[in-house]
Amino acid sequence: MASTSEEIASSSGPTPSATPDVRLENVVKRFDGVVAVDGISVEVPHGSFFALLGPSGCGKTTTLRMIGGFDEPTDGRIFLGDQDVVGLPPYKRDVNTVFQSYALFPHMSIEDNVAFGLERKGVPKRELNGRVAEMLELVGLSGFGKRKPKQLSGGQQQRVALGRALVNHPRVLLLDEPLGALDLKLRKHMQLELKRIQHEVGITFVHVTHDQEEAMTMADTIAVMNRGKIEQLGPPQELYERPGTAFVAGFLGASNLLFGTVEDSGSVRLETGELVRARVNGHTGQVAAGVRPEKITIGAGGGANELPGTISESAYIGVATQVVVHTAAGTVQVFAQNIDSGGRVPRPGSNVILSWAPESTFVVAREDSTTEEESA
Repeated sequence: MASTSEEIASSSGPTPSATPDVRLENVVKRFDGVVAVDGISVEVPHGSFFALLGPSGCGKTTTLRMIGGFDEPTDGRIFLGDQDVVGLPPYKRDVNTVFQSYALFPHMSIEDNVAFGLERKGVPKRELNGRVAEMLELVGLSGFGKRKPKQLSGGQQQRVALGRALVNHPRVLLLDEPLGALDLKLRKHMQLELKRIQHEVGITFVHVTHDQEEAMTMADTIAVMNRGKIEQLGPPQELYERPGTAFVAGFLGASNLLFGTVEDSGSVRLETGELVRARVNGHTGQVAAGVRPEKITIGAGGGANELPGTISESAYIGVATQVVVHTAAGTVQVFAQNIDSGGRVPRPGSNVILSWAPESTFVVAREDSTTEEESA
């Protein structure tokens, strides 16, 4: 019998160059006049790990529920492969969903939980047993088949839920905040496990999360959502290094935004008069020049951009020392790597020069980057 990953990969649809596994066209969802999802269009290629990332109320969970058939769009079209699935109930869509709550049957054994969907499909017993055994091996639970869910840890129960969904060989696996109930250490471990499993089986994963580190760890592509729209779409490195808006810059990690006006194609004049060199990428007028805290050096020599300031606070956080510096242009955060146990970081009250490279600077339109809490 073929291995589980080979079986699933061979049955999960088109090649990466063919029709996307998920396609949304101008999808809108309203709840009693409130727009939860506002005309989004996106394609999810076959075999990808795709994340919908954003704050509470941004529309990400509603989008996932519409793909799964738990909610229907007010307007727009949703395709799984070439099939328009709007109007089809969840059980007629080639998807499975893993929820944060696991939703395991407490009275059934682990192997019976995993086998549940196969039994409903009438899969012959011999094939069913083989597929369940292979799936338990894939999710790291060989030997646990006879136990009940209450005998497993939270992380193990999440693996059972994952195995129960994958054993059906769906075109797309939907994950709705699947790691939210786990403690931090286990959550980080499961992030890597989910990524490993997705690579092995080759099925398209669509993952909803509000945790930017989780999305960046697992996803090939991230759609950052805000107020029912997709603010920016791309691979994690692109979104982090070159955020397109102030919201993305602030939500996907920590950012320092210094307000000013575009001087020319390679510089921004801050409101306090300092010149910050950066690629302005077509922006004009009032903007924010941004730099990540870990890109800044305390002291001259870190790059052509320099800003004087005074250290107000510092905190040793293990891998780095977090330093807060007051400057005329605003408060700036710095993450100084602790390559020498943090001994080089000046004390609070010290006057310092902050420096960083133009290549580490991004420019976004000046805007209010706060989010509105919407029902989604």
